[in-house]
Amino acid sequence: MTHPLMLQKVFNVEMITISTLAEQRTVLRNISWETFEAILTETGEDRGSRFAYDGSTLEIMTPLFEHENPKSNLGNFIVALAEALDIEIKSAGSTTLKRKVVKRGIEPDNCYYIQNEPAVRGRQELDLQTDPPPDLAIEIDITSSSVNKSGIYSALGVPELWRYNGQVLRFYELIEGQYVECQFSIAFPILSVTDMNRFIEQSKTMGEIALLKSFRAWLRDKIVQNRE
Repeated sequence: MTHPLMLQKVFNVEMITISTLAEQRTVLRNISWETFEAILTETGEDRGSRFAYDGSTLEIMTPLFEHENPKSNLGNFIVALAEALDIEIKSAGSTTLKRKVVKRGIEPDNCYYIQNEPAVRGRQELDLQTDPPPDLAIEIDITSSSVNKSGIYSALGVPELWRYNGQVLRFYELIEGQYVECQFSIAFPILSVTDMNRFIEQSKTMGEIALLKSFRAWLRDKIVQNRE
């Protein structure tokens, strides 16, 4: 991975770094689209940091322990949901989502193709100029981001966004170019944000396997109730 200080020297840009227990954020300002793409190429795909670019500002976020555990649990829940509901998904992880026409780019904590899974099945590369965006993206921001991530996702056309701030998870649906908070998932209508927050709270005192077993048991009962 290329260190942010090296990027500052190579690209001669203003840089600010903020560190917390959950995340380290480095902010580069006055970044052109061409510079953003050059930085993507320079840093490669194997770095541990994630990028968010809003047309002039690039935030480089390096996740720490407090950030990564909720991401893992939410990913487990989504796989369990897809399995229980017998629907296919394609996990795209922290794939770089970008479109030159809107000068926006972002690397989610996780993202998934669900309704549009058949459109990208078997694909080895993703191009949002021609491919649909993921159906669901997950963002974990324990500390405040320096860029408008919701604005980036809306510009890319991601239909559903889940955001977790270390305390509360919220669901958002994209409606006419704006995210509107909602109580039920669009991709998984059986799931309410209240249900998910209850399991997130349990994750603070339960092991991951016990938590996943509990979630699967609850999900089986929920499916049976919906069929009655």
